Order: sequence, then C-alpha cells, then structure tokens
Amino acid sequence: MFGVPNAAWGQAAAVEREEGSGGIVITGQSLETEEPALPVQVLAGDALAHRRQGGLGETLAGLPGVHLDNFGGGASRPVIRGQTLPRIEVLTDGANLFDVSSVSPDHAITTDPLLLDSVEIQRGPAAIRYGGNAASGAINLIDSKIPKAAPPGGLTGATEVRYGTGDQEKTVVGRATGGIGQFAIHAEAARRSAEDYEIPDAYGSDRLRDSFAESTSYAAGASWITSKGYLGAAYSRMESEYGLPGHSHVNGVCHTHGLDLHCQAHGGFEDPFGSPDSHTAFIKLRSERVDLRAEYDDPLPGLSHARLRMSYTDYAHDEIDGDLLFTRYTNTVWDGRLELTHKPLLGFTGTLGVQYSDGRFGGINVDDLHKPFPDGAYGLDGYPDYLTRNVGIFLTERRSFGPVDVEAAVRKDWRKIHATVPPFRSTLGAEVQDLFVEWYGPDWRRILEEEEVAAFRARNPAVKHDPFSASLGATWNIGQGYGLAISLAHSERAPSVRELYARGNNLATNSYELGLAVGNPVLEEEGIAAEDVLETAKSVNLTFRKKGGPLEFEVGLFYQDIGDYVFARLIETETATGVPHNFVIYTAADARFAGIDGQVSYAFTPSSRITMFGDYVDAELKRENDNPPRIPPGRLGARYDLVAGPISGDVEYYRTFAQDKVAAYETRTPGYDMLNATLSYRFDLGQAKAVELYLRGSNLLDELAFAHTSFVKNQSPLRGRSVAIGMRHSF
Repeated sequence: MFGVPNAAWGQAAAVEREEGSGGIVITGQSLETEEPALPVQVLAGDALAHRRQGGLGETLAGLPGVHLDNFGGGASRPVIRGQTLPRIEVLTDGANLFDVSSVSPDHAITTDPLLLDSVEIQRGPAAIRYGGNAASGAINLIDSKIPKAAPPGGLTGATEVRYGTGDQEKTVVGRATGGIGQFAIHAEAARRSAEDYEIPDAYGSDRLRDSFAESTSYAAGASWITSKGYLGAAYSRMESEYGLPGHSHVNGVCHTHGLDLHCQAHGGFEDPFGSPDSHTAFIKLRSERVDLRAEYDDPLPGLSHARLRMSYTDYAHDEIDGDLLFTRYTNTVWDGRLELTHKPLLGFTGTLGVQYSDGRFGGINVDDLHKPFPDGAYGLDGYPDYLTRNVGIFLTERRSFGPVDVEAAVRKDWRKIHATVPPFRSTLGAEVQDLFVEWYGPDWRRILEEEEVAAFRARNPAVKHDPFSASLGATWNIGQGYGLAISLAHSERAPSVRELYARGNNLATNSYELGLAVGNPVLEEEGIAAEDVLETAKSVNLTFRKKGGPLEFEVGLFYQDIGDYVFARLIETETATGVPHNFVIYTAADARFAGIDGQVSYAFTPSSRITMFGDYVDAELKRENDNPPRIPPGRLGARYDLVAGPISGDVEYYRTFAQDKVAAYETRTPGYDMLNATLSYRFDLGQAKAVELYLRGSNLLDELAFAHTSFVKNQSPLRGRSVAIGMRHSF
C-alpha cells in the first residue's frame, strides 16, 4: 500500500502514517483485515484531499490499474483492470452502495469524495465477500458519519474551502464529531458548485458545453461506544444537478423492424420530443440513505467479533431536456449484512456472513415520460418496476503455515428479478367501444387487458440466477518486507437489470439496446434462455510486494478467462438523423483479459520519494470477429514527493498511450501526456490543530485528451488546465 507522507484530516482513527515509509495503513475497517493476496491501494489524507474532484471516477483516475469512464463534470465511474460497473462493486464501509450508476454511464455514483476519510481499491475479484458484481474489483469508501470511537478531547472536526480555476469551482466542507461519555455524535456537510469546465482550444471551443455540476451532501450520525465495540446509526442525503455534454434526443424516434434499425417517424412511431435538439439536458438527483452499523468483540463463546451492516436507500433522479422531464430513475433497497468471526479452530480463523437485499428499481426503456396517455387508445399506462431479491451466504477461512498465509473463501447467492405490470387503461371513444363489444363481447376490456398483460410478461419474464464464487490464495512472507502472493478465483456474475431487460433507446449513449430476456433473437437462434447466461470468470492473480525500507513496490499480474461474457454486440449503425445511432443486442461470448499494474517507489530520504507506476490490459473476445469495447490503453508514469518541514509537494507525469485495439463501433483513441503538481504549506497550531494551504494543478500541459473508456469520449474530452486553491483546517 502506498500513499504520500502526510497525515489525514478528519477522524483520527481512519489512517495513520507508517514511520519512515510514507505509506498509509488502515486502522479502521478495510477490504481485508490481514495482508491480502490481491493488490489493495489506499488513497487517504492529503493525497485524497488534493486529488478530489466532483466524482469518484475522476478522483481515482491515474492510480495504478484505475482509469476513468467520464460523462462531463457530474458523472464519472472508475475502471479497474479494464472493467467498470457492474463488474466492480462500490462499497461504503464494507456495505453495498445502492444507486443506478451501474445502469448507464451518465448516472453518478452517489458518494461525495469531499466527505471521505479514505478510499480502498482492490484490484482483482472481490466477489467472494461482496457478490458477483465485484468480479473484477472493489472500492471501499471509508467515512466518519457513524463514529467508531470517542473523539480525543471530546471534540474534533475539520473545514475546507476550495476554488478551481478551470470550472470556477466553489467548494465548502465542514464536519465535527463530539463525545459525551459513551456517546458520540457526528455531523457533516459539503457544497460544491462548478460551471462548464475549460478544455483546450484545439477541440473547437474553450469550454465543454453542459459539463456543469453542483451538489449538496450532508449526514448526521450517532453511536453508543463501549470497550468492546459500538452501535450507531446515520442519515445521509445527497442532491446533485449536472449537465450531459453531447446529449442528443433526435434519435428518440429510432425503432426496430426485426433486426433493422429505422430512425424515421411513421405510423405509430414518432419523435417523443418534437422539439429542436438544442436544449440543455441535465440530471437532477436525490439520494437518501439510513445506515445502521455495529461491531462487537467476543459476542459469544467461540466468536471473536461480530459485524452488522444494515441500510435503507431511497434514490431517484430526473432526466430533463430543456423543460421536458422525459425519464425518471428510481431505486429503493433494503439491505442487511451480518458477519461473525470465529476464534482459532484447528489453526484457522474465519468469518461466516449472510446478506439479504430487497430492491425496487425503475426507469429503463423510458424516454417519453413527458407525454400523456393518448386519447382513443388502450394499453398499459406507465412503466414497470423491477423487483430484485437476493440472498447470499459466504465463508472465509485463513491459516498460517510458517511464513505462508493461506486463505480460502466461498459465496453462494440466490437472486430473482421480476417486473411489476403497469395498470391497464382505455381512452377509447363510444363508437370504438361498441365495435369491441361486437368483436369480443361484453368482456372486451378484460380480454384486451389479459392480452396486454400476457404480451408484457412475455417481454419481461422473471429471471432467476444462483451464482457461486470461490477463491484460494496464498501469501509467502519471504522476509525483510518481501512478499509473494497468488490467488485463484472462480467468480460468477448474474446479468444486470439493463443487460436483461433493455428494450429501446438509450439516448445517453446514442444506442438502441435489446437485452437478454426480452425476445433476444441472437439467443433464440442458439436456443439459449436468459437464465442460461451466467458470466463465469476463472482468474489467476500474482502479486509481488515489498514494504518497509527505502525501496517499496507492489506489482500485480492477472489473467481472466471469462465464459458467457455479456457485452453489447453491434448489429448496425443508422445515420438518418445526422447523429449516428448504434443498434446493439446484449449477448454472451467467451473473453480473455490479461495485464499488469502496480508501482515501485524509492525514498532518497524519509521525506523525499520517487514513484514509478503503470498499467496495461489486453483483452479479446474469443471466436468473435470483434474486441471488447472501452478497454483502457496502457499507461506509464512517475511521481516525486517531497516534504520540507511545513512545506510539501509533488509532481506527477504520466503517458496514456493510444488505443488501437477497438470494438466494431469504436474508433482509435490517440494517446496523451498528463502533468499534475501539488504544493502545500501546513501551519501547526498545536493540540491536534492545523491549517493547510494548498495549490493543485491538473493537466498543466493543457493537453486535449480523450478517455477511450468513456461511452461519450468524443463529446466529453477530459478537463483542460486547471488550478485548485484550497485551505483546510482541522481541530
């Protein structure tokens, strides 16, 4: 684990400096409680504070093995080893974070990096503990909203103000934790506002239209703390409004005739907007969440630790084009997770866990919410919700055999998704009703309703999957800080809601999508049902690391052989509207992913360190005349960190190479150079009080850069040159 040699702000228990190494070690909850067989990197303290952007993807981009799937200034998702959501899982203190960011790239991850203590990134399959959606990695967000310990001196807190030149960013953050006896309370809030961000003039404009973003986040929590553990709860809310650069609704008229995509209005197919394609499109988001967290040592004979995570999430966002509300996504989820760690038994220590989730999701396949039910018509009025129930049980065991630590884990899930049927409605006139009476009899309405419901259920069948994952890992602690680890994993992932039920236009990605379960002609031709598709990855991960001393490194090599890899296969591209629209059908094929990532650092002195880092992913679709889409290109870079008394700083440069190996509907993405730098000055006020002033420059070369991993790379170039000026105060 590597970081920069600066202390963290906020909750003191979250991170601490490792003497002489400049590394950051976790002292609170983490993805792994022991030395992991897979690479885990921690971003915390000043390194996190200086890198923070409005979204999680932008904040983590540039770390080894982590790239960016960006959509303007409001939505960005991390890409780990060539995969993004839903193949990586985002967690909040070890519990799943429920939003709709896995459904479409224009949907933001509902976390505010401004309020995080640290971020842990596991590269490699974490599906054993967190389910099949963590088949390629996991990101754990550590916060302070539920205190785990009484604050030193009875009160701790921090504030921060920040201004960014590239987008006129204005940020204010505040947090405080107070304690009385065995009770502690916490409150925090953040407000960020940013205009359209600057881009290099070579793009044809000096600002990216509709890349603005603003958000407000706040939380309040309280805990009862004992010598053996704590019990706490918190309420958090996030509101955000951000633009969708490059968004176009002209392809809302697109529809299919069999396997032919047609983008002209005729008959019952019409443009659901009927207005010029020049309005600003934006998302207005609200997410509320209630968390209950508890941990307790020695709860029962034979058990050393118990850990409980429960949450209720109520999420909704509106997608608005001009003054038209055309889509609303919702997601309400109850989730509970209990883990029991047993004391050593025959030399093994391990954790048995169970998880239950019950969710209601809605919003896909909708782009005409603004249109009322027509007169003289009949049919289902409204859109379905998709109900998901999932039960998972998992077990991890660990034992040391001299210098070798061995760990094994298994997880089994049972998941079912089914769609609710919207109500039937008729606005037929009297004359038409009389005709229906002649044709169907007096029960014509019931007969028509039954036909509509039967057709709906045929297009939206219930789907069950029972994925199973297992892993075996070994870490050889060679000595003098050296370690060699190998991990073998079998991970199974059930297709997501969009992969199953997509049937219509996704205007954010300029595509017409057809899912696995909605009368998919590719699967039907092969005689395959949606329940038969279970993405199965066999993975090998090798990690070589050294900790302590001037030289430190962690390098990971990985290989994944994936059966039934679910991807969007291009059928055709239609250009009748002037904006290319891709007709894609979700299907499954065998795939292979392999690569290397990591970093090596050398400390010239305890306060001066240079780090080399990089990553590379190679991927292919076996027996297909195509490549997987949006695979990140190779990258290589270096960073120099220096601390001189109260002054600290770093300079970072990396080269992202061109991506020439592309999917059928992609184009080559040129490479680019990125230069970033930070300078800070800390005023030590004594008694754990400090003030820090900092400057953070990003893309100082003002390069025109495009992320190949983005669905909208050409419409959404990366930020141009920008400088963030900030002040942080801790007490």
